[in-house]
Amino acid sequence: MSELGKLYPDVLLDHHRAPRHSGRLPSPTHLADGHNPLCGDRVAVTLALGGGRVIDIRCEVKGCAICRAAGSMMAEAVVGRELGEVGALLSRFLSALAQPDAASSAPGDADGAREASAATADPTGASEWGPLAALLEARRFPNRRRCASLSWEILERALASPNGG
Repeated sequence: MSELGKLYPDVLLDHHRAPRHSGRLPSPTHLADGHNPLCGDRVAVTLALGGGRVIDIRCEVKGCAICRAAGSMMAEAVVGRELGEVGALLSRFLSALAQPDAASSAPGDADGAREASAATADPTGASEWGPLAALLEARRFPNRRRCASLSWEILERALASPNGG
């Protein structure tokens, strides 16, 4: 498979064509929106939180296939999870996406060492990340990383500001 073909696997195209949890919640407890001025991608995340977990989420994306798929996959990954789990996943995902490749992390970095050993055993990272591994392919294309990270960054902002305040 070509390098560009790896950027658009079937799971990513499926989420682009039929995004899950798309749109906006009518009465969210938390919300945020943002955009990437370099390419025009726009994302709005609305959440209903309760009992220390994500009860419901909607992610409205106007943008490229990677950005649309990232919003759908992010929403699917966090709905129903406890907030601590969501925060940990969010942090791990953004950190993994920021790395040029898993094998190049700094020596002594526990997260990087785990990622490097996972990359050696499973170069796609699919065993650790499941479908989210498809989004991590964007780290090999620096100008596409923001497409994969924008929804996650907006989720982080939404979690920090109830009702967008």
